[in-house]
Amino acid sequence: MTENTRTRARNQADESETETQDETLSCPECGGQLVNDEEHGETVCNDCGLVVEEDSVDRGPEWRAFDAQEKNQKSRVGAPTTNTMHDKGLSTNIDWRNKDAYGNSLGSRQREKMQRLRKWNERFRTRDSKERNLKQALGEIDRMASALGLPENVRETASVIYRRALEEDLLPGRSIEGVSTACVYAAARQAGVPRSLDEIAEVSRVEKNEVARTYRYVVRELGLQVQPADPESYVPRFASGLDLSDEAEHRARKLLQNAKEKGVHSGKSPVGLAAAAVYAAALLTNEKTTQAAVSEVADISEVTIRNRYHELLEAEESLGLA
Repeated sequence: MTENTRTRARNQADESETETQDETLSCPECGGQLVNDEEHGETVCNDCGLVVEEDSVDRGPEWRAFDAQEKNQKSRVGAPTTNTMHDKGLSTNIDWRNKDAYGNSLGSRQREKMQRLRKWNERFRTRDSKERNLKQALGEIDRMASALGLPENVRETASVIYRRALEEDLLPGRSIEGVSTACVYAAARQAGVPRSLDEIAEVSRVEKNEVARTYRYVVRELGLQVQPADPESYVPRFASGLDLSDEAEHRARKLLQNAKEKGVHSGKSPVGLAAAAVYAAALLTNEKTTQAAVSEVADISEVTIRNRYHELLEAEESLGLA
């Protein structure tokens, strides 16, 4: 094939491609100009109004920016940051399994290489004692929150409290486990899903007295706003653990509200009051349960349940609601 023949073939191909592009950019009905309606996700003819294409996908960001600074602030890539990890989730994680992307096992040389990479990656992630401290503490917080069934927002709050305690140098003389446990206890109360000290101590690696002492110290030094535990916040969990009906749960809440009106709750353990209210509500709604079952769910003695039970009923009778 001569040079002139090849040139003519290229020109013909370019002309046919140009004609194809012109057809796609012009209206198939009237040959008018097509425009993109980004608001409605449609491609329409500017002359006759024919909708040529609809439901087009907007591949741009969901936010708008009106200057370069705002664009830089709003632009983002990768997963969101989290306070539950010592590096806020910004570093690389190398999986412990020696497998490739297809699930196939790695060879011996590749396994040795990955092991060296894991070792150096771990060294870079925790470069000083402060980061090692934070990593251990956040691991403890995540473990205890999982054991207690606490939601993600409580873990985030507990991690933030621990970070503040570490920044303000409150840890010398106290164990990492003790401060971590105190942070979980405080975060749960702030979020309105409190756990009793006994429940916290069961999943912690420190004694109950140390948890209480460290909690008071952290709250005082950081100036945390923690409201007194409300007995009603324990009722849903106890009722769920005993498989009681919604009617019984509502009745237990009503008993506690009456006790507050009479001032019976003052100076009493909120866990004990909640357990007694649940037991009394089960009896009043003719649902089968025992003091032993309530004691096991609430982790409180049967003697306390009996004492609070009588006080709750007396408060209701004095209000004329029994």
